[in-house]
Amino acid sequence: MSTQPTENYTYIDGHKIAFLEQGSGNPIILLHGIPTNSLMWRNIIPELAKKHRVIAPDLLNYGQSEKPKNADVSINAQSNMIVKLMDALGARQADIVGHDIGGGIAQLIAVNYPEKVRKLVLIDSICFDSWPIPEFEPLQEPGAESQMSLEEFLDMMRGFLPKGVQDKSVMTDELIDMYLEPWSTEDGKHAFFRNLSRLNKEYTQAIADELSELPHQTLVLWGDQDPFQKPQYAPKLAEAIPNAELVWIKDVGHWLIDEKPAEIAEHINNFIS
Repeated sequence: MSTQPTENYTYIDGHKIAFLEQGSGNPIILLHGIPTNSLMWRNIIPELAKKHRVIAPDLLNYGQSEKPKNADVSINAQSNMIVKLMDALGARQADIVGHDIGGGIAQLIAVNYPEKVRKLVLIDSICFDSWPIPEFEPLQEPGAESQMSLEEFLDMMRGFLPKGVQDKSVMTDELIDMYLEPWSTEDGKHAFFRNLSRLNKEYTQAIADELSELPHQTLVLWGDQDPFQKPQYAPKLAEAIPNAELVWIKDVGHWLIDEKPAEIAEHINNFIS
């Protein structure tokens, strides 16, 4: 049995979608956010894969997936893409785990395709009007991209990523490089700004009332020091979903999966078993 996930890809609506996969059993889909990619789950996949088939895709326009110039990369379009990916991979139903905008995608799948979801795990997830974060709003202004060279953009991102951890030693240069690698060319920078332009809270606000009808058992995990997805949203989200429980992860920020992977893997494993 492999101790590392394999890197695979398939085509959804003509676009190449990359994903990591490991293990067998009931499927778990792990959805990253912005500006990360599927490697965010690298320390969690092997733990979950002991009893499950774990699939961690790169969203369209992220990571090693295709970065088409004109595709819709809103969370709504991404949620439809993930459902098609599940179908392509023979995952009729899965536990869906989402972080950041991945959590918004997970909410949309649960609302629009409830039969596809067994259990739901939302980790420091966008919800309601919690996003786009103020740090990204200036980058959504017309002309923001053209005023910033690739080097300036990457410098800005190098400054941004460490703000999302409590323990700064976790956000090493190697980890920052891993997250920035897909954005570190002119094409990558263009893709990042296309993603930014589609960050729109209307999608999560539109489903706010429908969360109360979700049948799924739901685990809300939240870093109590998250500077981006503010902790006050955690109880709001947990209260909106009938079968939800809220668990705080102590002394971590937004990249809590990098800060305390073993603890988070244990929470997810306990919840989905």
